[in-house]
Amino acid sequence: MPIRWGVISTANIAQKAVIPGIIESETGEVVAIASRNLDNAKEIAKKLDIPNTYGSYEDLLEDSNIDAVYIPLPNHLHKEWAIKAMEAGKHVLCEKPIALNAKEAQEMEEVSKKNDVILAEAFMYRYHPRYQMIQELIESGEIGEIRGIHGAFTFNNASDKTNVRYKKEWGGGSLYDVGVYPISAARMILKEEPQAATVHAYFSKEHDNVDMMASGILEFKQGVALTFDCGMWADFRNQLEILGTEGRIEVPSAFMVNQNEQDHFYVHTSNGAREVKVPYLNQYALQADALGNSIQTGTPLPFSSSDASLNMKVLDACLISADERRRVEI
Repeated sequence: MPIRWGVISTANIAQKAVIPGIIESETGEVVAIASRNLDNAKEIAKKLDIPNTYGSYEDLLEDSNIDAVYIPLPNHLHKEWAIKAMEAGKHVLCEKPIALNAKEAQEMEEVSKKNDVILAEAFMYRYHPRYQMIQELIESGEIGEIRGIHGAFTFNNASDKTNVRYKKEWGGGSLYDVGVYPISAARMILKEEPQAATVHAYFSKEHDNVDMMASGILEFKQGVALTFDCGMWADFRNQLEILGTEGRIEVPSAFMVNQNEQDHFYVHTSNGAREVKVPYLNQYALQADALGNSIQTGTPLPFSSSDASLNMKVLDACLISADERRRVEI
């Protein structure tokens, strides 16, 4: 039986990426969508061929034919609706960041365990096989010992001042929205947690004083660091570089992938540079299948809900550092 998904909200990320990914997946189907505006839900359902619509999130959660729920609501609503969904017996895929802070994430994790349901954070890029390829290349020793990682994720959406990303109390800002990507990537690649964070940010009065740009350093063991920048009022970049003693790995399109040459990555050593080609795969479909297989077989997800809590712990430190302009131990 396929995993029957319900979607809470008609957010753009749901319409343009996650719902099409679930439809393309091998394990899932989207059977319902809810919006506080029923007409809006019906319009999106018609466009995406979703059979059931609801005019409230509560009504969707009462549908016994739904196995799992995807939540792309504004950040401050993640905890409330993820908990309600899990208490209704639904597995949950929640958009990143999973919550506003580590305390909320831990509360959500406890509810998932109590109700024996899966709680996953929607970092779709981690399910693409190229990161397994990169990990294997690192473990082969080709670039030597890792000395540092640099990540960048920036875009310019500053003119849309009504956007939920620019509401401070709702969890707005570039660290919440895109800074979490290089942070999670460094933790995944290094397989350890950082010890301290130092972040400098540009807070915009035009955008409810959220951080529109942030640059930071995370300190890992043995002198290794992630340096990163993230922004919502800057030219588009979506990059990752892993620097080793004998070479480096360059990922020009690190988090968002498209069907073009930028999906490949490059290895630079004393022997020259080479392109490593990777297959074009829908990472949103891969994400849905990872959850679907886990639900169907009981196989643990590669990234547990405790990973989401740990990532939020790092983000908490970054936010404090940016606000107070000081180094914060984690």
